[in-house]
Amino acid sequence: MIPVFTLLKPRLLSFRNHDRSQKQHGGTLRILGLATMGLTFWGGLLALSLRVLVYFRGIEEIGDILNYKLLSMMLITAFALLVFSSILTALSKLYLSRDLFLVHSLPVPCSHLFTARWIDSTVDSSWMVIIYTLPVFLAFGIVYQTGLLFYVTCMLTIFSMALVASGFATAVVMLAVILVPASRMKSIFIFLGILFFVMLYLAIRLLKPETLVDPEVFDTVMIYITALKTPSSPFLPSTWAFDGISAALAGDTGESLFQLALLISFSGSLLFFNVVTADLFYPRGFSKTQTAQSRLIKTGNLLQRFTGFLPGPIKAHTEKELKSFFRDQSQWSQLFLIGALVVIYIYNFKVLPLEKSPIQTAYLQNLLSFLNMGLALFVLTAVAGRFAFPAVSGERSAFWLVKSSPGSIRGFLWTKFFIYYIPLLILTELLILITNVLLQVTPFMMVLSTATVFLLVPGIVAMGIGFGAAYPDFTAENPAQTVTSFGGLVFMILCAGVIGAVIIVEAGPVYQIFMADYGSRSLTVFHYVWAIGSFLAVLAIGVAAIVLPMRFGVKRLEAYQI
Repeated sequence: MIPVFTLLKPRLLSFRNHDRSQKQHGGTLRILGLATMGLTFWGGLLALSLRVLVYFRGIEEIGDILNYKLLSMMLITAFALLVFSSILTALSKLYLSRDLFLVHSLPVPCSHLFTARWIDSTVDSSWMVIIYTLPVFLAFGIVYQTGLLFYVTCMLTIFSMALVASGFATAVVMLAVILVPASRMKSIFIFLGILFFVMLYLAIRLLKPETLVDPEVFDTVMIYITALKTPSSPFLPSTWAFDGISAALAGDTGESLFQLALLISFSGSLLFFNVVTADLFYPRGFSKTQTAQSRLIKTGNLLQRFTGFLPGPIKAHTEKELKSFFRDQSQWSQLFLIGALVVIYIYNFKVLPLEKSPIQTAYLQNLLSFLNMGLALFVLTAVAGRFAFPAVSGERSAFWLVKSSPGSIRGFLWTKFFIYYIPLLILTELLILITNVLLQVTPFMMVLSTATVFLLVPGIVAMGIGFGAAYPDFTAENPAQTVTSFGGLVFMILCAGVIGAVIIVEAGPVYQIFMADYGSRSLTVFHYVWAIGSFLAVLAIGVAAIVLPMRFGVKRLEAYQI
């Protein structure tokens, strides 16, 4: 294992050097900010898990069954995420990383090189899933008052699941790359993974899983309990993990250790199989990877016709941005995921049981419409963070062409702004209009929500482009990862602050106008002044959200040294 650790040493040193570089450039605040965000989310997940488990356990007869069913679903979901993440990470680490040409030129046996890369891939693909499943296990231990055996079993189980998922994914990747080059295989896996996620999510949502906690929808209690106790497949590693953890919860040490031994031995067998397979197939697959990548969507002359009316520099930037988007399958294939999430978002409003609420329907419909305005803007922020924020970083090493071109940085950024502004405006307005129609809101709420969204969409897109330009990362292999950087954190926090400020500013006058209309009474002069002032404040916030981030981005990007 000494050669393997030697191959892993540069990765370990890169962490240390990165920390030193961050401290030298004042990055300590960034690290503390990201750590605070992560710990807050981790603590929130623990609190939510505790609340759910305590509530379910309080249900007579079936409380423990519901908690065990929840544990089973969580483990299956975690295992599926680990497999999908491991496939993409193994493709990058074993076949597509930039340093592979140097590494493969070293006098190192293929098995050692593969093992080092597999360990690196396993850590990268599983650390986040492991960290954010720990609060769920901790909540189970607190609620059921378990001992040390349960926590040790959970830690070893989740680590073993990560090894099994990584081993299985790596074996699939090595065998598949023999048939299809890795550059194309990554796009295929991303596309199939998104389609699988979309179909699975839609299927689960249409089955209405909320009925699991409503025994009234079943004819008898026995049918309900039988449905909850339906066993999972005994051949799934997630089933072994569930059996081991549930046995540890019940205090059955022997059964828990047996199931854990199954996971550990299976992960070891997969590693042995992969090392043997790597000697046979890995060099051939890496050699085949050095072929040109084909595109699934060919734009041809369509973009030239679409952008023919634009002036020179703007036309060039627009054509380049659109061509880059459609050439990258990992970019445009996410449109399917966004489309599915939009359908689910709208469907959730369609099935709202408003008639069962103790609040009067008319009041509740308009209240939900007002809150939905903020929710739609948060959805817009997430989509803008995925597409608009990495737009500048997507230039990568070719950014010097932009700096040396006759066009200005200001024009470059505003071109990117309008490319993303128009589709995101259409998407958000459709969300608001369709959900308002389903809620049957008043004309006033319809006009208010659509107008507010129309004012804030350009501000959110401008913040994405502006802060993406102020904090670019041209060395990232995947520019989409830049949203998790310090600049992405600032973008998300400021977007949430702007949306929250608008909701707070509008809440008072909107409530007065709605109650006056609902109670058939007239508004006073103070109410009119308040309403006009609040709407002017929203307009000012929207304009500031457009101008200030774009100016900040232009200033920082013009000063950027290549």
